[in-house]
Amino acid sequence: MNRPTQDEARARTRAIANESLQRGDALGWFERLYAEANGDEARIPWADLDGHPLLVEWMRKHKVDGTGRRALVVGCGLGEDAEVLARAGFDTMGFDVSPTAIEWCHKRFPNSTVRYEAADLFAPPATWARAFDFVFESYTLQALPADRRAGAFACIAQFIAPGGELLVVTRAREPHEDTGELPWPLLRSELRTFEHFGLLEAAFEDIPDSGPADKPGRHLRVLYRAD
Repeated sequence: MNRPTQDEARARTRAIANESLQRGDALGWFERLYAEANGDEARIPWADLDGHPLLVEWMRKHKVDGTGRRALVVGCGLGEDAEVLARAGFDTMGFDVSPTAIEWCHKRFPNSTVRYEAADLFAPPATWARAFDFVFESYTLQALPADRRAGAFACIAQFIAPGGELLVVTRAREPHEDTGELPWPLLRSELRTFEHFGLLEAAFEDIPDSGPADKPGRHLRVLYRAD
């Protein structure tokens, strides 16, 4: 199997997603993508083998210690971000709608302390409600069409325990800018939807030309806290 370039991987991902979305299936394309990749990380455009740089940098900057705290990674993909949190001492769980992605995590990190589970963001286990002290969300919202995205804000917010935190990293755009192709960059006003579900904005960063060298672009990094 020839390894694709980043541009080829992104183009194939969009093609798979568009076929699924045209059928009215907003989530099914994730499993198809991971299954088709067949163990080749180069075919997963968002795979950051050392964790998302904007998560890693934020944790280093704030000297985050997760000892005694529970963390959750939304749409954990291949598990890099969950492993970053686990190394910081968090009791960590990562979930993804794709069973293949979760199997892949277990193979990549056979000795990991992270608990990886296949689960649907829109129908998570009841025991996850208000159960996590720290939740990390990166790009999941961006991969959902607008009509499903609104409900996703509520689902993510309900994971956070009282006094807990949510860190969101997303590509960004202004209202006058085109939404472009998937992953759709978000408006700051969209992220404020979290405030409707009991979260308060604790820190906001607008980071120009950020992200990995092969995926530059403006990003927002926002920290929310639950009452």
